[in-house]
Amino acid sequence: MTDACLVLVTAPSADKAAELTRVVVEEQLAACGNILPGVRSIYRWEGQVQDDAEALILFKTRGALFEALRTRIVALHPYQVPEVLRVDLADGHAPYLAWVLASTLPPPAVDGGGTSRT
Repeated sequence: MTDACLVLVTAPSADKAAELTRVVVEEQLAACGNILPGVRSIYRWEGQVQDDAEALILFKTRGALFEALRTRIVALHPYQVPEVLRVDLADGHAPYLAWVLASTLPPPAVDGGGTSRT
């Protein structure tokens, strides 16, 4: 098992997806985000079946940063209930996984008492 994980996020457009991706990569909450435009989402929302064009972002980050990444995406996202799904990775190409970890913030330090230092 690796500390790297994949986080899936949908956005209303490729431009909005790029905006979200730039922010979290600049803040080192994710090493990168791949934007897949042209995703068609069919889903139930407020009792109605919706059919919308969206973009899907595949973020690569460390598991220890998931909560910070989720919080940041929710704060920036235009949707009332944005999709933010974590997929833990069992394994991968070691040099790539090392790059993901090196390109993100280090995990929060924990003291002997189990509390985070700031």
